[in-house]
Amino acid sequence: MRVAASPPVILTIAGSDCSGGAGIQADLKTITALGGYGMTAVTGVVAETPLVVSRIQLIDAEVVHEQVKLLLDAYPMAAAKTGMLGGKEQIEAVVSAWESSERSAKQVPLVVDPVMVATSGGRLLDEDAEEALVTRLFPHAALITPNLDEAAVLVGEKITTRESMEHHALALSARHGCAVLLKGGHLSGDSVPDVLVSDGELHWLEGRRIEGVHTHGTGCTYSAAIAAGLGNGLSMLDAVRQGKEFVTNAIATHLRWGEMEALNQTQGK
Repeated sequence: MRVAASPPVILTIAGSDCSGGAGIQADLKTITALGGYGMTAVTGVVAETPLVVSRIQLIDAEVVHEQVKLLLDAYPMAAAKTGMLGGKEQIEAVVSAWESSERSAKQVPLVVDPVMVATSGGRLLDEDAEEALVTRLFPHAALITPNLDEAAVLVGEKITTRESMEHHALALSARHGCAVLLKGGHLSGDSVPDVLVSDGELHWLEGRRIEGVHTHGTGCTYSAAIAAGLGNGLSMLDAVRQGKEFVTNAIATHLRWGEMEALNQTQGK
């Protein structure tokens, strides 16, 4: 009898989305689909749909620390990602757990999705936590994956062109000493280009906008797919390419419920 090889263990450190389209729920679905075994450290509970963030309850920082530390010490983690962290105390808890694990600091690639604002506009990161995100967590990242709104906070100005995307992706990578994936989904027009800077090299990943879809959780899914790729031994570029393809297909083939679509339209007004 042959024993199946164990799938790589991928840790997601993020919030819970009750609608299942974002957060740890989206991460687990993505990691499983791409051949990983997902584990979670929950940072907060969010009551939301694709168009409304109704309420956020952050998890006590000590509980966040204990989840992360316990999993890092107990399992052969192949990769990890962070999503919504919510507050300064939660960020510090994650960093403390990460730094206290001998395994994580050098062996586990960490993808940091700097979640600040939901697609619906609801704020998902306290303003006083932004400095902790940049100064405490970014130094541990193998890759950061800001969208254009998040990148604007990081660089202090709006990014509206491919040229400025390229400039700021290179600058962010140099500043933080890690790979940077700057996502262009908020650019105007039909094109959805992303730019990756890794090991000083710049790569464009092209895509076409899919109209008529109320999405949320695309950043969660994208970063989880990248983490799964890294955990499966892909290079940074190949992991990002896999993530881009996976999230694009997920948007194109999204689930539809008639009554839910009508409710979402009402909530979005």
